[in-house]
Amino acid sequence: MKTMQKDMTAGNPTKIILDFTFPIFIGNVFQQFYNMADTVIVGKFVGTKALAAVGSTGTIMFLILGFVLGMTAGFTVLTAQKFGAGDMKAMRQTVGGAAVLSILVTIVLTAGSMLFMKPLLRFMHTPSDIFDDAYSYIMIICAGIAAQMLYNLLASVLRALGNSKVPLYFLILSALLNIVLDLVLIIVFHLGAPGAAYATVISQGVSGVLCLVYIVKKIPVLHLERDDWKPKAHLLKIQLGIGIPMALQYSITAIGTMMVQTSLNLLGSGLVAAFTAASKIEQVVTQAYVALGTTMATYCAQNIGAGKVQRIRSGFRSATIMSFVYAVISGILIMTVGKYMTYLFVSGDVAEIMASVDIYLKCVGIFFIPLAVVNLYRNGIQGMGYGILPMMAGVAELVGRGIVAVIAAGKRSYVGVCLASPIAWIFAAALLIVMYFYIMKHDMKKFEGYEE
Repeated sequence: MKTMQKDMTAGNPTKIILDFTFPIFIGNVFQQFYNMADTVIVGKFVGTKALAAVGSTGTIMFLILGFVLGMTAGFTVLTAQKFGAGDMKAMRQTVGGAAVLSILVTIVLTAGSMLFMKPLLRFMHTPSDIFDDAYSYIMIICAGIAAQMLYNLLASVLRALGNSKVPLYFLILSALLNIVLDLVLIIVFHLGAPGAAYATVISQGVSGVLCLVYIVKKIPVLHLERDDWKPKAHLLKIQLGIGIPMALQYSITAIGTMMVQTSLNLLGSGLVAAFTAASKIEQVVTQAYVALGTTMATYCAQNIGAGKVQRIRSGFRSATIMSFVYAVISGILIMTVGKYMTYLFVSGDVAEIMASVDIYLKCVGIFFIPLAVVNLYRNGIQGMGYGILPMMAGVAELVGRGIVAVIAAGKRSYVGVCLASPIAWIFAAALLIVMYFYIMKHDMKKFEGYEE
């Protein structure tokens, strides 16, 4: 059978990046459908308050699941580097180490999140009329962290080997399953917001199991021997050195979004519902930047492993042009017709929230270029083996988002809340550009194959 692994150290960088990015983009969009299906079906069949309840937990989900995404992606950067270097034994050892670390993180994260969830919701000023639904929804999500960890770890391993298509196939299947389960659990069994959470967890678990079955049956190079499961201190040190900063980076960003959510909650459940709908629309459109970032992490990791620094330069150049073109087109679309997607989320008087949705989309759409820079350069630098530097960009995001959120809360300003993320993107993008040029000028000489 023809292998689906991809060596990204040879061939035209633009074509390789496009081919690898597209399946990830489609997969990310379908992953957004997990939450979007929850949001749409809850808004349509349960009501605006239930929609607000699901939306009010969005930043907490980002905090938890972002940590999972960052950790699993970070653990497998070394996997991609060893694959690029052709060291299959070490590659398998990195997978075994990533699996052990992921199990430990899952236990700690699940217990910690469920223990402190209620105080956290109170701290965030979650409106009293949606508090119970919000708590029920997010606790089920927390109980299912293992399902999220399983899929994201195995998908990251497959992508590290250049296979971005198989995770997509399973994600599409589970996204469709999620929609079916949403409809059944909410409409037939009347479980409300908790029903949406059950659907999300079950569907994510299915996609993880399918990835595992595929690896067992179709990818012999990933069949781990007993020795591969034994911790290798020198590899674990590198994996933790990349994985923890990547996870913390997501968490730092999430803390900033929680500050924004806290400011938003002060404005009442109506604007929470509008913000929720608008952010879902934005997230679908911006998955292209996330996909390009994921691609650049793998591309840079494989080429660093192979000592091909000049290909990294070429890859960044191609990806930057692609992302900027997409940013302009998508920004124009979301600022002009994006608001009409509000009809997906609300069955009642759409006009009540559409104007507020439009304000959000106009605030973010004009700043898509710095958002593209953040995703592209942060992930690419991480793929080159840097952990702390990209995390500092997350700190810059936190500062920018936090300052605007505090001001918006004081003024009770919805526009201020909507501008918090764009300001954060500008802060982080500026820092990442400086980092990139510094790294390429000063640090890349140490790699074999360096070219002036």
